[in-house]
Formats: sequence, C-alpha cells, structure tokens
Amino acid sequence: MAPDVVTAAYRAGAFVSRTLPWPVADALATRLSRVAADLSRERRMMVARHLRRVRPELEGRQLRRAVDATFESYARYWVESFRLPRLSPAQVDAGLVIENYHHIAEALDAGTGVVLVLPHLGGWEWAGFWLATVVGHPITVVVEAVEPPSLFEFFTSFRRQLGMNIVPLGPTSSTEILRALSNNHVVCLLADRDLTGDGIELDMFGERTSLPAGPAMLALRSGAPLITAAIYFDGRHGHRAIVDPPLDVRREGRLREDVARITRDMASRLERLIARAPEQWHLQQPNWPSDYDLLEAIGKPHPRPHAGPAARPVNG
Repeated sequence: MAPDVVTAAYRAGAFVSRTLPWPVADALATRLSRVAADLSRERRMMVARHLRRVRPELEGRQLRRAVDATFESYARYWVESFRLPRLSPAQVDAGLVIENYHHIAEALDAGTGVVLVLPHLGGWEWAGFWLATVVGHPITVVVEAVEPPSLFEFFTSFRRQLGMNIVPLGPTSSTEILRALSNNHVVCLLADRDLTGDGIELDMFGERTSLPAGPAMLALRSGAPLITAAIYFDGRHGHRAIVDPPLDVRREGRLREDVARITRDMASRLERLIARAPEQWHLQQPNWPSDYDLLEAIGKPHPRPHAGPAARPVNG
C-alpha cells in the first residue's frame, strides 16, 4: 500500500470513529477487522504463532476463533483511541478500573517519576488519557519512528492531543526520558518487542528471543521504580488495569548483569500479564528468531531488528 494511502486510511478511520455513533463504529470495526484478518495472511500467521506460544493447546477452529478475536480487539483499540478526545474526564474515569494504582501514586509522591512498562495489550491509550486528564499528571510516551513521516506525524499529533509528551525512539531519547523522570513524569514504554536488536537475550513463552534493555537501564540510572502493568478491555466499553509492584532494581553486581537480571524479571511479569488475555495481545509482527526464519522460508522475508532507531510501520 502506498505511503500516502496508509496515512489517509488512518485519518479516515479517525474521522469515522469520531463521527459515527459508538455502536455503529463498533460494528463497522468488527466487520473491517474480519476483512483485514482474511487479507493479511502473514499477520494472521504471526498472530496464530504468538497465541500458541501463550496457549499451546489452541488448534483448529479454536485457534481460528482466537485469531479473529485478536483482530477484533485491535480494531476496538483504534476505534476507542480515536474517540478519546471527545470524551469528558468523567466518561474516561467511569470507563477504567485500576487495581493497585497505589504503586504508581507512591512513586509520584516520592518525586522519582515512574518507568511504566506495558505489552501491546488491550486499550493502553485509554489509561494514558486517564493519567493525563483525570489525574492530571505528566505522562511521557516513547514511540517508534514509523514510515512514512506523514503517518508518524499523524500518530504524534494525535497522542499530543491526548495530553501525552511524545519522545521518538532514537539517539537522544534516553536523555529526554531521563529529563522527564527528573520532572516526575510517568514514562510509558511498550517493551514486549526488541526494536533495535541489541536487547537482552532471554526465554519468553518457552522460546529464546530478546527484550529491550532500556527499561532496566533507565530505572538504574534514574532511581525511578520500574513497574509492569497492562490494560485490558473489560466489557463493552470498560477497561481494567493491573499494576504490579515495582521490580527489584537494586544494584547487585556488574551493570550488564544487573540489567540482564532485571530484564528477565520484567519478561516474566509481561508473560503473566499477556497470559491473562492473549486474544487482546496486538502483536502482529515477528518477534522471535523462528518467526523471521519461517517468513524467509515461505518467501515473505521481514526486516530483522537492527541497531539504531527503527523505521517501519507498527501497531501504534
């Protein structure tokens, strides 16, 4: 699909999501998600592989239904996200239940900022908007630089409209994130993918892969707590957030060893959070070495992660 067409499609989706009555927008999103699931064979295959990593017993009709549910969940994510700017703080607050928010509140009261790590799961944008508009606390979000630039600018403008401070992943992102933490921001990192290919090797869902070292490194350098969390769709337009206790980020040895230990602990937390609702895990790209190997074997190669800022389309 041509770059301009991709950007236009997202703009059209935002307009339709905000203009149509919510039930109509929901129904349209469900229908389009089924079309996308049928047309996007490689993405459908990746979703199936990721689902079976979490639930190996899935196969046949059950697996197909779970894949369809994942595409429907992803469509719901975009419809709800695009509608957020038109919701009042009271509506946003009514649509979210948070378990153990005190872990975040205690860190903010201490003035250290928070490194909040999430998987690509459920409706995380809703929780970010809740922090910015209901709680009124500064939130900084680190995002992948996507192509084309017009699409990246669209995403950036949209999230700034939600009250988020946006930091593109790149050479200066660490400096900007540390500055945000020093100003007591909640820094949100979607950390279930290693975008740069230089992360920490570990086992996740029983298979060797890597996850970014950035969250652990930021917590060690800043003194901010590292907290894993996830936001799930709960009912028709409801959401439930689960906030874990802070990870143990004390120095115990050499820096690289501490970063590896903390990242492995982070991966275990992310596994548990994803396993609560794997059909809401919106990961549609290859994420394990065997995923890339399979795509190459069937003649559909996908760029592997590389050192430096990533520049390819993502889930958002």
